[in-house]
Amino acid sequence: MNKKRALAVSLGTVLLTLMTSPAAQALNRDDGDDPGSGLSVAETLGLFVLTPIALFALIAGLVVLSDRRR
Repeated sequence: MNKKRALAVSLGTVLLTLMTSPAAQALNRDDGDDPGSGLSVAETLGLFVLTPIALFALIAGLVVLSDRRR
């Protein structure tokens, strides 16, 4: 009984969050809204996957180098 209730509350919360998110409202254009051209798959992967991984590797490398000097 409690598992079903927890599942129902969780699903309800997720659905409510998704329905009220700004992305769900994106079909309604605002005055002055001027979206640019879309990103290609390669640009999207580079921006949201490769760039964070590269920054993480750079920061981790700098931390390791500074630790080895001590």
